[in-house]
Amino acid sequence: MDDGRLPVSGVSRRSILAAGAVSLGAVGAWASPSPPLIVTTYGGSWETFWRETLLPRFTGQTNARVTLDVGFGRTFSAHLRAAGQGRSDYSILMMNEPFIEPLLPGHYFEALDLSRLKNYQDLYPAAKSRNGVSLVGMISPIGLGYRTDLVRHPPTSWRDLWTNPEFRGRIGLYNLQNSVGKAMLCLIGQLFGKGPTDIEGAFAALRRLGPVLQTDFNMSTMMGTGEIIVAPYDFGEIARLRAQGLPVACVAPQEGLLMWDQSFCICAGAPSRDLAYQYLDFILEPEIQLLLARRFFVSPVNSKVALPDDLRDAVPITGAQIDRIVRTDWTWVNSNALELDNRWSRLFE
Repeated sequence: MDDGRLPVSGVSRRSILAAGAVSLGAVGAWASPSPPLIVTTYGGSWETFWRETLLPRFTGQTNARVTLDVGFGRTFSAHLRAAGQGRSDYSILMMNEPFIEPLLPGHYFEALDLSRLKNYQDLYPAAKSRNGVSLVGMISPIGLGYRTDLVRHPPTSWRDLWTNPEFRGRIGLYNLQNSVGKAMLCLIGQLFGKGPTDIEGAFAALRRLGPVLQTDFNMSTMMGTGEIIVAPYDFGEIARLRAQGLPVACVAPQEGLLMWDQSFCICAGAPSRDLAYQYLDFILEPEIQLLLARRFFVSPVNSKVALPDDLRDAVPITGAQIDRIVRTDWTWVNSNALELDNRWSRLFE
C-alpha cells in the first residue's frame, strides 16, 4: 500500500504520470489526472498530526488530492538536487533555513508571489521573507532553560553562562550538527567578538566557557538526569518537560532569542502550483496557527492569533517578543561550515 513516501532517486512520480497520460491518451480511455499536491512533514507526532488533523482540514476546504511525504530537510534537498531544477515532484517544501540557503544558487524555488497569500500581511517581521523565496510558518524560540531545583540564581542573559559560577561544568550546548549550535556560535561572536562572523572571538569565548556537555539533538536526557542544569532550550520542550513533572523553566535572555524555524518554499516548475499557494496560505491562517501552537507549542507567526489563557505558559514568546529573535546569516555559516566544524572539533576533542 502506498504510504505517500517518495523515492529519493530513480524515476520520478511526475514522469510516471506523464507516461501514463501518453498511454491512456493513445487509446482514448481517460483524461490524465492532475498530479496530487505533495505535502512534506517530519515523522512521529508531526506525521500523526498532519494525517489526522491538518490535511483533512485542508482537503475539506479545497477538495484537493494530497499525498504526504515524511522525511527531513536533507532528504527533501537530496530529492530536489537529484531531480534537477524545475523537475521535482514537489510543489511546496517545509524545511529549515539552513537547508534552504544552499539551494538558492540552483534556483530550485520560485520567487514568492505574495499577492496570492492573503495572510502574509499579518505575519510578524521575523516570519516574513528575507530571500524572496521562503517564509517562516512556525517558530520555536530558543532561550535559556534551567533546572529550577538545582539553580539558585536563574539566568537572565546569555553572558550568565560565563559569569555564574554555579553553571561551570554543568552547561549543555548543541554541537554544530544542529542549527542551534551554529546560531549560538554566531551569537557568541556578537557578544564577545567583533560581530557574528568573528570566528576568533567566538572560539576564544568558548574556551573561557570551560567544559560543556554536547548533543546534536536531545538535550532533555541530560537535563533530566541533572548532568546539565542550564542550556539553550526550546520553550516548547520546556513546556513538555514541565508537564512530565521535571522542575524546569526557560527565560528569554536580554540580548535576544534564537530559534528553530519551519520555513516554506514553492518549488520552481511546481506541478501543483495553485494548490501549493493555497496550502501555504492555509498554514498561515490564524486558526491553523493556533492548532499548531496547541499541538507543538510553537509561537504563532500570524499577529492575529490570540492565544487562550491555557496556552500562555507553554507558548510565552508571542507578539512583540518575536521581534527579539536574532536571525542567523546562513549564507555565511554554510560557506564557512568546514572551518567552523574543524575548529569546534579541535576545541572539544
